[in-house]
Amino acid sequence: MSTIVSADVTASRMAVRTADPVRTAQRGRRSLRASVGLHATLILASLIAVFPVFWVLVTSFKPDDRAITPRPELLVEPTVGNYSDVLSGRDGDFLAWLGNSLTVALLTTVIAVFISATTGYAVSRFRFPGSRLLLASFLVVQMFPFAVLIVPLYGVLLAVGLQGTSVGLVLVYCTTAVPFCTYMLKGYFDTIPNAIDESGRIDGLSPFGVFWRLVLPLARPGVAVTAFYAFLTAWGEVAFASAFLSAEDTSKTLAVGLQVFVQENRVEWGHLAAASILVAIPAVAVFYLVQRFLVAGLAAGAVKG
Repeated sequence: MSTIVSADVTASRMAVRTADPVRTAQRGRRSLRASVGLHATLILASLIAVFPVFWVLVTSFKPDDRAITPRPELLVEPTVGNYSDVLSGRDGDFLAWLGNSLTVALLTTVIAVFISATTGYAVSRFRFPGSRLLLASFLVVQMFPFAVLIVPLYGVLLAVGLQGTSVGLVLVYCTTAVPFCTYMLKGYFDTIPNAIDESGRIDGLSPFGVFWRLVLPLARPGVAVTAFYAFLTAWGEVAFASAFLSAEDTSKTLAVGLQVFVQENRVEWGHLAAASILVAIPAVAVFYLVQRFLVAGLAAGAVKG
Protein backbone atom coordinates (compact mmCIF):
# COMPACT_ATOMS: atom_id res chain seq x y z
CA MET A 1 0.00 0.00 0.00
CA SER A 2 2.81 2.37 0.92
CA THR A 3 4.51 1.55 -2.35
CA ILE A 4 1.39 2.59 -4.29
CA VAL A 5 1.11 5.87 -2.33
CA SER A 6 4.77 6.68 -2.95
CA ALA A 7 4.33 6.00 -6.64
CA ASP A 8 1.29 8.31 -6.74
CA VAL A 9 3.20 11.09 -4.97
CA THR A 10 6.15 10.72 -7.33
CA ALA A 11 3.85 10.81 -10.35
CA SER A 12 2.13 13.93 -9.00
CA ARG A 13 5.45 15.70 -8.51
CA MET A 14 6.58 14.81 -12.00
CA ALA A 15 3.31 16.14 -13.40
CA VAL A 16 3.73 19.40 -11.50
CA ARG A 17 7.32 19.78 -12.73
CA THR A 18 6.20 19.06 -16.27
CA ALA A 19 3.43 21.64 -16.05
CA ASP A 20 5.58 24.34 -14.45
CA PRO A 21 7.37 25.43 -17.69
CA VAL A 22 4.04 25.65 -19.48
CA ARG A 23 2.50 27.76 -16.73
CA THR A 24 5.60 29.93 -16.61
CA ALA A 25 5.49 30.48 -20.36
CA GLN A 26 1.79 31.33 -20.24
CA ARG A 27 2.36 33.65 -17.30
CA GLY A 28 5.14 35.54 -19.13
CA ARG A 29 3.18 35.78 -22.38
CA ARG A 30 1.63 39.22 -22.95
CA SER A 31 -1.87 39.43 -24.38
CA LEU A 32 -2.49 41.15 -27.70
CA ARG A 33 -4.40 44.01 -26.07
CA ALA A 34 -1.64 44.62 -23.53
CA SER A 35 1.04 44.52 -26.23
CA VAL A 36 -0.84 47.02 -28.40
CA GLY A 37 -1.39 49.32 -25.43
CA LEU A 38 2.27 49.16 -24.41
CA HIS A 39 3.57 49.91 -27.90
CA ALA A 40 1.03 52.72 -28.37
CA THR A 41 2.16 54.29 -25.10
CA LEU A 42 5.83 54.06 -26.08
CA ILE A 43 5.13 55.56 -29.51
CA LEU A 44 3.14 58.41 -27.96
CA ALA A 45 5.90 59.13 -25.42
CA SER A 46 8.52 59.11 -28.20
CA LEU A 47 6.47 61.56 -30.28
CA ILE A 48 6.05 63.88 -27.31
CA ALA A 49 9.81 63.82 -26.70
CA VAL A 50 10.80 64.31 -30.34
CA PHE A 51 8.17 66.88 -31.36
CA PRO A 52 9.80 69.98 -29.74
CA VAL A 53 13.13 69.22 -31.43
CA PHE A 54 11.36 68.60 -34.72
CA TRP A 55 9.47 71.89 -34.47
CA VAL A 56 12.67 73.83 -33.72
CA LEU A 57 14.22 72.23 -36.80
CA VAL A 58 11.22 73.23 -38.92
CA THR A 59 11.26 76.77 -37.52
CA SER A 60 14.94 77.15 -38.39
CA PHE A 61 14.02 77.02 -42.10
CA LYS A 62 11.33 79.70 -41.84
CA PRO A 63 11.78 83.46 -42.24
CA ASP A 64 11.47 85.41 -39.00
CA ASP A 65 8.13 86.95 -40.02
CA ARG A 66 6.64 83.51 -40.77
CA ALA A 67 8.19 81.57 -37.88
CA ILE A 68 5.32 82.28 -35.47
CA THR A 69 1.85 82.25 -37.01
CA PRO A 70 -1.64 81.89 -35.49
CA ARG A 71 -2.11 78.71 -37.49
CA PRO A 72 0.78 76.21 -37.21
CA GLU A 73 2.40 75.58 -40.58
CA LEU A 74 5.24 73.36 -41.68
CA LEU A 75 7.73 74.46 -44.32
CA VAL A 76 6.26 77.64 -45.78
CA GLU A 77 8.75 79.55 -47.94
CA PRO A 78 11.67 77.43 -46.68
CA THR A 79 15.03 79.11 -46.63
CA VAL A 80 18.56 78.46 -45.39
CA GLY A 81 19.13 82.16 -44.92
CA ASN A 82 18.88 81.82 -41.15
CA TYR A 83 21.85 79.45 -41.07
CA SER A 84 23.92 81.61 -43.42
CA ASP A 85 23.17 84.73 -41.35
CA VAL A 86 24.11 82.99 -38.10
CA LEU A 87 27.36 81.53 -39.47
CA SER A 88 28.33 84.76 -41.21
CA GLY A 89 28.07 86.69 -37.95
CA ARG A 90 25.35 89.11 -38.95
CA ASP A 91 24.06 89.44 -35.38
CA GLY A 92 27.20 88.31 -33.56
CA ASP A 93 30.42 86.39 -33.90
CA PHE A 94 28.93 82.89 -33.81
CA LEU A 95 32.17 81.13 -34.73
CA ALA A 96 34.01 82.88 -31.90
CA TRP A 97 31.28 81.79 -29.49
CA LEU A 98 31.61 78.25 -30.81
CA GLY A 99 35.36 78.25 -30.24
CA ASN A 100 34.94 79.62 -26.71
CA SER A 101 32.31 77.00 -25.85
CA LEU A 102 34.41 74.14 -27.22
CA THR A 103 37.48 75.33 -25.32
CA VAL A 104 35.61 75.71 -22.04
CA ALA A 105 33.69 72.44 -22.41
CA LEU A 106 36.71 70.34 -23.37
CA LEU A 107 38.90 71.77 -20.61
CA THR A 108 36.13 71.21 -18.09
CA THR A 109 35.70 67.63 -19.27
CA VAL A 110 39.39 66.76 -19.10
CA ILE A 111 40.06 68.41 -15.73
CA ALA A 112 36.84 67.24 -14.07
CA VAL A 113 37.19 63.63 -15.24
CA PHE A 114 40.85 63.43 -14.18
CA ILE A 115 40.17 64.85 -10.72
CA SER A 116 37.03 62.74 -10.28
CA ALA A 117 38.73 59.53 -11.42
CA THR A 118 41.73 59.92 -9.13
CA THR A 119 39.58 60.98 -6.18
CA GLY A 120 37.03 58.23 -6.73
CA TYR A 121 39.78 55.61 -7.00
CA ALA A 122 41.48 56.83 -3.83
CA VAL A 123 38.25 56.76 -1.82
CA SER A 124 37.32 53.35 -3.25
CA ARG A 125 40.65 51.60 -2.64
CA PHE A 126 42.27 53.33 0.34
CA ARG A 127 41.10 54.06 3.86
CA PHE A 128 42.52 57.36 5.10
CA PRO A 129 41.40 59.93 7.68
CA GLY A 130 38.78 62.25 6.24
CA SER A 131 37.60 60.00 3.39
CA ARG A 132 34.00 59.96 4.60
CA LEU A 133 34.14 63.68 5.31
CA LEU A 134 35.35 64.23 1.76
CA LEU A 135 32.41 62.34 0.28
CA ALA A 136 30.02 64.15 2.61
CA SER A 137 31.39 67.52 1.50
CA PHE A 138 30.79 66.55 -2.13
CA LEU A 139 27.21 65.68 -1.25
CA VAL A 140 26.70 68.98 0.56
CA VAL A 141 27.94 70.94 -2.45
CA GLN A 142 25.33 69.23 -4.63
CA MET A 143 22.54 70.43 -2.32
CA PHE A 144 22.96 74.10 -3.24
CA PRO A 145 21.35 75.48 -6.42
CA PHE A 146 23.54 77.26 -8.93
CA ALA A 147 21.99 80.66 -8.21
CA VAL A 148 23.14 80.54 -4.58
CA LEU A 149 26.76 79.85 -5.59
CA ILE A 150 27.11 82.76 -8.02
CA VAL A 151 27.93 85.43 -5.41
CA PRO A 152 30.57 83.50 -3.41
CA LEU A 153 32.20 82.13 -6.56
CA TYR A 154 32.27 85.63 -8.05
CA GLY A 155 34.13 86.86 -4.98
CA VAL A 156 36.65 84.00 -5.17
CA LEU A 157 37.38 84.59 -8.86
CA LEU A 158 37.70 88.32 -8.28
CA ALA A 159 40.18 87.71 -5.46
CA VAL A 160 42.42 85.45 -7.56
CA GLY A 161 42.17 87.63 -10.68
CA LEU A 162 40.27 85.15 -12.85
CA GLN A 163 36.96 87.00 -13.10
CA GLY A 164 35.96 87.54 -16.72
CA THR A 165 38.27 84.81 -18.07
CA SER A 166 37.61 81.41 -19.59
CA VAL A 167 39.97 79.76 -17.08
CA GLY A 168 37.86 81.05 -14.20
CA LEU A 169 34.70 79.73 -15.86
CA VAL A 170 36.32 76.30 -16.31
CA LEU A 171 37.17 76.15 -12.61
CA VAL A 172 33.61 77.12 -11.71
CA TYR A 173 32.20 74.36 -13.90
CA CYS A 174 34.59 71.88 -12.30
CA THR A 175 33.18 72.72 -8.87
CA THR A 176 29.78 71.50 -10.05
CA ALA A 177 30.92 68.55 -12.17
CA VAL A 178 33.57 67.00 -9.90
CA PRO A 179 31.30 66.03 -6.94
CA PHE A 180 28.77 64.13 -9.08
CA CYS A 181 31.45 62.51 -11.26
CA THR A 182 33.41 61.44 -8.18
CA TYR A 183 30.41 59.70 -6.66
CA MET A 184 29.66 57.91 -9.93
CA LEU A 185 33.24 56.75 -10.53
CA LYS A 186 33.68 55.71 -6.92
CA GLY A 187 30.72 53.38 -7.28
CA TYR A 188 32.12 52.01 -10.53
CA PHE A 189 35.58 51.41 -9.03
CA ASP A 190 33.93 49.49 -6.18
CA THR A 191 32.73 46.89 -8.72
CA ILE A 192 36.27 46.20 -9.98
CA PRO A 193 37.94 43.39 -7.94
CA ASN A 194 40.85 44.31 -5.68
CA ALA A 195 42.72 41.31 -7.06
CA ILE A 196 43.53 43.35 -10.16
CA ASP A 197 45.28 45.96 -8.02
CA GLU A 198 47.19 43.28 -6.14
CA SER A 199 48.37 41.60 -9.33
CA GLY A 200 49.58 44.92 -10.64
CA ARG A 201 51.51 45.66 -7.46
CA ILE A 202 53.10 42.20 -7.64
CA ASP A 203 54.25 43.00 -11.18
CA GLY A 204 56.00 46.12 -9.86
CA LEU A 205 53.51 48.86 -10.73
CA SER A 206 53.16 51.88 -8.50
CA PRO A 207 49.70 52.76 -7.08
CA PHE A 208 49.23 55.35 -9.81
CA GLY A 209 50.47 52.85 -12.41
CA VAL A 210 47.87 50.33 -11.25
CA PHE A 211 45.19 52.99 -11.53
CA TRP A 212 46.31 54.32 -14.92
CA ARG A 213 47.20 51.07 -16.69
CA LEU A 214 44.83 48.51 -15.16
CA VAL A 215 41.82 49.98 -13.37
CA LEU A 216 41.06 53.01 -15.53
CA PRO A 217 40.73 51.02 -18.80
CA LEU A 218 38.26 48.69 -17.07
CA ALA A 219 36.26 51.71 -15.91
CA ARG A 220 35.94 53.12 -19.42
CA PRO A 221 32.11 53.03 -19.46
CA GLY A 222 31.95 54.98 -16.20
CA VAL A 223 34.53 57.46 -17.45
CA ALA A 224 32.51 57.92 -20.65
CA VAL A 225 29.35 58.73 -18.71
CA THR A 226 31.09 61.23 -16.43
CA ALA A 227 32.84 62.84 -19.41
CA PHE A 228 29.51 63.29 -21.15
CA TYR A 229 28.00 64.82 -18.00
CA ALA A 230 30.94 67.20 -17.55
CA PHE A 231 30.76 68.24 -21.20
CA LEU A 232 27.04 69.00 -21.01
CA THR A 233 27.54 70.89 -17.75
CA ALA A 234 29.84 73.35 -19.51
CA TRP A 235 28.25 73.30 -22.96
CA GLY A 236 24.73 74.47 -22.27
CA GLU A 237 25.09 76.41 -19.02
CA VAL A 238 23.92 80.05 -19.03
CA ALA A 239 23.88 81.51 -15.50
CA PHE A 240 27.56 81.07 -14.64
CA ALA A 241 28.69 82.06 -18.14
CA SER A 242 26.65 85.26 -17.99
CA ALA A 243 28.00 86.19 -14.56
CA PHE A 244 31.66 85.22 -14.87
CA LEU A 245 32.57 86.22 -18.43
CA SER A 246 33.26 89.73 -19.63
CA ALA A 247 30.69 91.65 -21.64
CA GLU A 248 32.83 91.60 -24.80
CA ASP A 249 31.13 89.87 -27.71
CA THR A 250 34.14 87.73 -28.61
CA SER A 251 34.47 86.25 -25.10
CA LYS A 252 30.91 84.89 -24.87
CA THR A 253 29.96 81.26 -25.06
CA LEU A 254 27.21 79.96 -27.30
CA ALA A 255 24.60 79.76 -24.56
CA VAL A 256 25.15 83.42 -23.73
CA GLY A 257 25.57 84.56 -27.33
CA LEU A 258 22.14 83.24 -28.32
CA GLN A 259 20.59 86.02 -26.27
CA VAL A 260 21.37 88.49 -29.07
CA PHE A 261 18.45 87.02 -31.01
CA VAL A 262 16.03 87.94 -28.22
CA GLN A 263 15.75 91.72 -28.18
CA GLU A 264 13.50 93.92 -26.06
CA ASN A 265 11.08 94.70 -28.89
CA ARG A 266 11.44 91.66 -31.15
CA VAL A 267 12.57 88.06 -31.24
CA GLU A 268 14.26 86.57 -34.30
CA TRP A 269 12.70 83.14 -33.98
CA GLY A 270 14.09 81.77 -37.23
CA HIS A 271 17.66 82.79 -36.44
CA LEU A 272 17.30 81.62 -32.83
CA ALA A 273 16.06 78.20 -33.97
CA ALA A 274 18.88 77.87 -36.51
CA ALA A 275 21.48 78.77 -33.90
CA SER A 276 19.92 76.28 -31.48
CA ILE A 277 20.22 73.47 -34.01
CA LEU A 278 23.87 74.36 -34.61
CA VAL A 279 24.52 74.40 -30.87
CA ALA A 280 22.96 70.95 -30.45
CA ILE A 281 25.14 69.27 -33.10
CA PRO A 282 28.35 69.00 -30.99
CA ALA A 283 26.38 67.66 -28.01
CA VAL A 284 24.77 65.00 -30.19
CA ALA A 285 28.16 64.05 -31.62
CA VAL A 286 29.64 63.64 -28.13
CA PHE A 287 26.65 61.52 -27.13
CA TYR A 288 27.20 59.09 -30.00
CA LEU A 289 30.88 58.82 -29.14
CA VAL A 290 29.98 58.01 -25.54
CA GLN A 291 27.24 55.60 -26.58
CA ARG A 292 29.76 53.27 -28.21
CA PHE A 293 31.57 52.80 -24.89
CA LEU A 294 28.29 52.40 -23.00
CA VAL A 295 27.13 49.59 -25.28
CA ALA A 296 30.51 47.87 -25.01
CA GLY A 297 30.42 48.13 -21.23
CA LEU A 298 26.89 46.75 -20.95
CA ALA A 299 27.71 43.86 -23.28
CA ALA A 300 30.83 43.00 -21.28
CA GLY A 301 28.96 43.15 -18.00
CA ALA A 302 26.21 40.86 -19.27
CA VAL A 303 28.54 37.86 -19.70
CA LYS A 304 30.51 38.14 -16.48
CA GLY A 305 30.02 35.21 -14.14
